[in-house]
Amino acid sequence: MSRALPSAAYTDPGRTQEPSTSRTSQDITKLQKDTLHAALRVDQAGEVAANYIYMGQLAVLGRDRIVGPLIQEMWDQEKKHLNVMNKLQLQHRVRPTILWQVAKVAGFGLGAITALMGKEAAMACTEAVETVIGEHYDECVDSLRRLCRNIDRMTCSQLKELNEMKSSHPSISLLKDVIREFRDDELEHLDTAVEYHSQRAPAHALLSTVVGGGCKMAIELCKRF
Repeated sequence: MSRALPSAAYTDPGRTQEPSTSRTSQDITKLQKDTLHAALRVDQAGEVAANYIYMGQLAVLGRDRIVGPLIQEMWDQEKKHLNVMNKLQLQHRVRPTILWQVAKVAGFGLGAITALMGKEAAMACTEAVETVIGEHYDECVDSLRRLCRNIDRMTCSQLKELNEMKSSHPSISLLKDVIREFRDDELEHLDTAVEYHSQRAPAHALLSTVVGGGCKMAIELCKRF
């Protein structure tokens, strides 16, 4: 029997009242809480944008017998990601980004425009976006360790609290597992894009730089707003 994915905890109606899916940790510092909220706010916004990117691509390339079903499959996976992220946002009482509507419009526009440029450009867009999202999910998993490294004057007591946060509440452990699962999904999308000739897109390097840079800027804005 195959092992259930971590995200199944949020899609199984029988598990909605478990502490790991219905409650948030109350014993973390304000600094840890702010880090957690910023990460989830970006994750949720990123899944909104990803959904609309694939929606835009499918609007243009949906009838293509090769990439149409491929885009639909990746979009279906992103729909699940967004559903889980919405539940995580409510569970951990995270304020959604005020750029929610911007993410929808920008995502759809990016998907449609790159699809109009051709199948390879659409795949190049997917490659660039999923590269940045995969990196961000890695940062989410590693955020506590990065926090320790980046704050030079952090006290020993605070360092101990950060290290112990792993087991402070079942929701934190589950969250890390879900993020790892979604990261692997996004990197699989990246591999698919490369397999379907993303790097043959005209001006691939420039397109990747522009799209990737835009994604990184969006991440920083969503963390704050």
